Amino acid sequence: MNFLIVSPLPLLAHETSKIVSEVKEEYPHILKCDAACHKVKNITLAKKHRTMRPECQQCHVGISKESISPFSSPEKVFLSRDSIITIKPQSKFSLPITTYSTSYTLTVNSDVRVREDTPKDIGSMALIPRGKFIMGSNERWDDEAPEYIESVDKFYIDRYEVTNAEYEQFTYDTKREKPYHWLNGKVPKNKKNHPVIYVNWHDASEYCKWKGKRLPTEQEWEKAARGDSGNIYPWGNTWAINKSNHPYKGSTGTEPVGSYPKGKSPYGLYDMSGNVWEWVDSFYLPHPGNNINRGEYGMDNRVLKGGSWFDCLSYGCGLSAPTFNRSFFTPEVKNNSFGFRCAKSP
Repeated sequence: MNFLIVSPLPLLAHETSKIVSEVKEEYPHILKCDAACHKVKNITLAKKHRTMRPECQQCHVGISKESISPFSSPEKVFLSRDSIITIKPQSKFSLPITTYSTSYTLTVNSDVRVREDTPKDIGSMALIPRGKFIMGSNERWDDEAPEYIESVDKFYIDRYEVTNAEYEQFTYDTKREKPYHWLNGKVPKNKKNHPVIYVNWHDASEYCKWKGKRLPTEQEWEKAARGDSGNIYPWGNTWAINKSNHPYKGSTGTEPVGSYPKGKSPYGLYDMSGNVWEWVDSFYLPHPGNNINRGEYGMDNRVLKGGSWFDCLSYGCGLSAPTFNRSFFTPEVKNNSFGFRCAKSP
């Protein structure tokens, strides 16, 4: 996926000074961010030219100027650490909204992340009901479009990403190669409850088979993340900086699974936005109705979902990790921001 950096245009000195002052006052946190779209000169131009220049429209406005979303206005995309916004998405589809309850009680009543030593039932799975849901988006990258109605059969999916501790047991039982960054083949200290990384698609698939499970399809993963009402983020349509492990809060690596209970999906799944990208059992193919020709489409690349702690804006991953976000790599690739979770048919 390509990302266009906004090129500077001539501005009068007093215009530049005025706009930069406005940016500093409104968005002080972005001045510490090196992402291309967060640089002051690019934001000022986006604010000034977002309705005219294709570069600004692609990054900050989206495909449709009439759409209302976190991607449609720089004034609402770049938020301070204490700011959150609620946006009612305009979708051409309308599905019944169903409320789901989980079988356990959370004891955390704030957005502060859970401590490393908090016990978790990491083996638990959530049942995702059969039915229709909104998949994709018309708001951003062309490979996420078009937004359409998808349907899946009921299935189970892990509430948490697979952890180092779980994967370690798998390597003992199967003699499979351990992630290379484990010194002497041991999980790094204090990383037992972190999601396993440096695993490729084949590793992830074999682990799930070992557990009597399988990798979820892209369609299953997206329904589990956004619910049948088409949430932009797992927790809803409000972007909040403290509901996931993402690069725009200064993250430097993975965090324990389940660290953000306020960021759960409608079905009670954790870390469906951020922490690690998750391999799914789908080839990188266009959505139905997408006629844009991409050389990367085909049977060579596998899809990853959910975004991660790593700033991948230059790869076209966007300003955050919405539920319809997708990336792709060949199945042999291992990375410090790639992990997975498993699914299972009833």
